[in-house]
Amino acid sequence: MNFTAMYNILVNGASGQLGSELQTLSPDFEQYSFFWTDKTDLDITDIQAVENYINTHSINVIINCAAYTAVDKAEKEPELADKINHLAVKSLARIAREKDIFLIHISTDYVFNGKGYKPYATHHPTDPVNMYGHTKHWGEQAIQHENPKRALIIRTSWLYSSFGANFVKTMLRLGAEQDSITVVDDQIGVPTYARDLAHFIMEKALDKMPHGIAIYHYTNEGACSWYDFAKEIMILGGLNCEVNPIPTSAYPTPAKRPHYSLMD
Repeated sequence: MNFTAMYNILVNGASGQLGSELQTLSPDFEQYSFFWTDKTDLDITDIQAVENYINTHSINVIINCAAYTAVDKAEKEPELADKINHLAVKSLARIAREKDIFLIHISTDYVFNGKGYKPYATHHPTDPVNMYGHTKHWGEQAIQHENPKRALIIRTSWLYSSFGANFVKTMLRLGAEQDSITVVDDQIGVPTYARDLAHFIMEKALDKMPHGIAIYHYTNEGACSWYDFAKEIMILGGLNCEVNPIPTSAYPTPAKRPHYSLMD
């Protein structure tokens, strides 16, 4: 499918990292008309409000960047995480099917268990190890069940951006405040610049959408641990903060993390 005419695109979660990057790029894509929403003006768990919005603005495409992303809090708030990451997504997929809307949904490397040592392919069995991962996985399954003809699921990992809260900003703040910090060195993944993902969505996903349902993996190149990432952030940030490696076992968190979540 090649969009050559004006299309009305609803972007949920528009104030987050990816949504903000999409907004930054949008002036270069005048062939699309964007409608930017976040939870303050469109609660995706209020499905009637979503349906009304879609009808009012004649939406043709939905880019769902909205998500419950507080990995540790999700262990204490599983119902809320499920409501946003699964049930709301299920409703979006149903509406998209009924109204012939193409749905692009952003998912995560946390749908994998992290026990492997080879990059996960899109067809690799999913097996989340925490509630956040479970709810994102359930959301993926709901899309595949509700809207198998016009949907694209994009899994990404370790997003960072000049917008929002993220690991890079946290490290820069800690590096300016402290002489040394400790960071886990046995969780391996790929930091992904949200603007690169936004470019992919604008230039590729919106230009030629696959028929049926497809799952893509999109990350930047390479692989590193959080410790490796933190060290590089300090170097590029010109900070003299010493970064010391520790195992995950020395830094217990409410939610278990996959040890290896590299995606092919």
